Amino acid sequence: MSTDVVELASLGEDVWRDLEQRHRERVEPWVAPRRDRRSRGIAHPVDDFLFDYYPYSVGRLSAWHPGHGTTLLGDARQFLASPDYADLGDRGVTTDAGRLGRHTSRLALVERLLSATADREPLLGCFGMHEWAMVYRQSADQVRHNANPLRLTTDEIADAVEATGLRCTHIDAYRFFTPEAVPLNAHTPTRAAQHELEQPGCLHANMDLYKYAQWFSPFVGSDLVADCFELAREARELDMRASPYDLEPLGYAPIRVETANGKREYVGSQARIAERAGCLRDRLLATARTLRAASGDSPDVH
Repeated sequence: MSTDVVELASLGEDVWRDLEQRHRERVEPWVAPRRDRRSRGIAHPVDDFLFDYYPYSVGRLSAWHPGHGTTLLGDARQFLASPDYADLGDRGVTTDAGRLGRHTSRLALVERLLSATADREPLLGCFGMHEWAMVYRQSADQVRHNANPLRLTTDEIADAVEATGLRCTHIDAYRFFTPEAVPLNAHTPTRAAQHELEQPGCLHANMDLYKYAQWFSPFVGSDLVADCFELAREARELDMRASPYDLEPLGYAPIRVETANGKREYVGSQARIAERAGCLRDRLLATARTLRAASGDSPDVH
């Protein structure tokens, strides 16, 4: 057992087991349908995205962790199956700061990226056109999500893209643009320059908060992980409702961003998500700084 243990709070067994149960009940409506669809070989373009795009299983999301600095009293041996926990004997079980060393480079990256993002004003003029750019000038058999039909023709999609313009700032959306769409974008996002372009109005940047929270699990508490997942689900729904796909059979009314009314509706929803994401970004940034300090790494942002 490492001696690098930080104890800030203790939870009695009855308390932490109640928190564990509440977490499982919270995530069950998200994970149970995923399990059912996988057992039947069915895919869902909205609800499966966070499990397919981010490499985190339903089991990982379902598992409860208190976060770094909390000691679990009573019979907490189940947590010792993870090497990130330390056995304190009669004093309980807690996460082991000695295990944070492998996260120092990612902690520094997240601290730099989130702090830079938080300092910028949200840009709300993209109108969700990144999904359109991913099918721009493609035939029906080339479209990535071709299990779901498009609600416009290829020419109508192209006209909307060209009339609206592309202003995507997120590398992980931009890298899926069709070759024909790439030169139309106002920015050229790269991984190296991500901290220079990331901004809080971007749906994908706000979805990525879930990824960053999971990077450091179990040192990040499951309440924050679940909050980030919940927001990411809502962002993905907005993402696809504003896309050129026809998802009405699945219960998603389109936001017709090719129209003025649709653009207004999208911006309003985008702004609400950005506001909520700001609170989560602040919590995650504070947690990353705490973990980085506990790891012994320099607190200076590189």
